[in-house]
Amino acid sequence: MEAVILIGIQGSGKSTFYKEKFADTHVRINLDMLRTKNREKVLLEACLEAKIKFVVDKVNASREERARYINEARRFGFRVLGYYLQTDLKAALERNSRREGKARIPDKGLFDSLKRLEIPRYEEGFNELYYVWIEEENRFVIEPWRSIDLDKSVSLPADTGRK
Repeated sequence: MEAVILIGIQGSGKSTFYKEKFADTHVRINLDMLRTKNREKVLLEACLEAKIKFVVDKVNASREERARYINEARRFGFRVLGYYLQTDLKAALERNSRREGKARIPDKGLFDSLKRLEIPRYEEGFNELYYVWIEEENRFVIEPWRSIDLDKSVSLPADTGRK
């Protein structure tokens, strides 16, 4: 049993990452798709009760937001994996600008998410953590978590890769 928590601002590639890596094996819990918090709660509870693998595909910016999913998953015996999708603000804004209709969020939403974004930590209850970023060829790179200066900004320039 596996619970995956995606973490990253809008435009960082979370939904595309889900589709490429987990769509064939995990249920997607996504508020944009479900439209109400009650539906999200019902689907989460169903996954937990039925012991179904799932991915929480949303910003999950703060430890508090993530704790709800982590605590419930662990209570039901799930392993909890976190994938932190790194991106720089310029790249996220550019990807967001290509979205159409309700999928495109106001730029202020990205700024607000970036301000709230807290780097995940194992102490939150994760069994595994990973960095994810998008290469120049639009491929996802996944790297195991390693210690970094957690007080530094999370938005690295896209062309420099990881530090």
